[in-house]
Amino acid sequence: MLIFALELAAYAQNKGDDKNYVSGKLQSDLNKETSGIAASTDHPNIFYIHNDSGDTSRFFAITPDGKLKGIFNYAATGGGTHGVKDCEDIAVGEGPEAGKSYVYMGDIGDNASNNPHITVYRIAEPQIPTDASNAQNLKSAPLYLKYPDAPRDAETLMIDPVEKLLYIVTKRGSDVGVYTAPLKFNAGHTVTLTKRCELHFRGLQPFKWIVSGDISKDGSQVILKSYSRIYYWKREGNEPIWQTLQRKPRQPAYEQERLGEAVGFAPNGKSYYTVSEGAKQPIFHYAVPKP
Repeated sequence: MLIFALELAAYAQNKGDDKNYVSGKLQSDLNKETSGIAASTDHPNIFYIHNDSGDTSRFFAITPDGKLKGIFNYAATGGGTHGVKDCEDIAVGEGPEAGKSYVYMGDIGDNASNNPHITVYRIAEPQIPTDASNAQNLKSAPLYLKYPDAPRDAETLMIDPVEKLLYIVTKRGSDVGVYTAPLKFNAGHTVTLTKRCELHFRGLQPFKWIVSGDISKDGSQVILKSYSRIYYWKREGNEPIWQTLQRKPRQPAYEQERLGEAVGFAPNGKSYYTVSEGAKQPIFHYAVPKP
């Protein structure tokens, strides 16, 4: 109990001296289990979010103040009632068509670590409707991924625009694994992930589990999030991100959330947003660490 109390005290200190601010609050009752957030490339002041397991195959567009701007359904191949099993993170990046931006949905959660494969869905960025209540149906291209060692639970999906790679960081355990796959793929392909390294974060489980991450749109910064902390790295040149992640991270300010499982950079990379699971949750907005 004493160790637990000391650990919580350490987490409280992690908030830092710089005051964060709340950019808004999720306004729709549909956004009740947010697990990922990613900035649009095509639409200013638009972020995409999605719910955790239990929801259908869909994602949402919101503004930084939390207003719902769009509902997007996509075709999923996971089977069952919902089409997807456990979507845990979302990313935005390039794809097969030059000059076009895509949303990537990571159906990568696997609490029991027994799924033979996980799935990432690629969806062309949609137009934002004038009426947010009218859901759009979108086409998707699935990529089936297998771990080279054994099934894992993961909640972090990122896109490296420099090396054109999908990144998956696993969630649980004393150490977490960093895996990659080619960003460009044909629909329906099955690819074995490449394991790049393992990362160790201090702390007690489950507080230190890695639950989200993002790479800035220019590829120069990377951020990972646990339930209790934010970890930030600055890339050196065009080094592989998995090498960047092996250096000691900075730990910028973070306000402890109810069950924070989403982090994403602003489009200009000068700040990042976090939001927790739960209805009507605040959206926090922080500046990235100064050089």
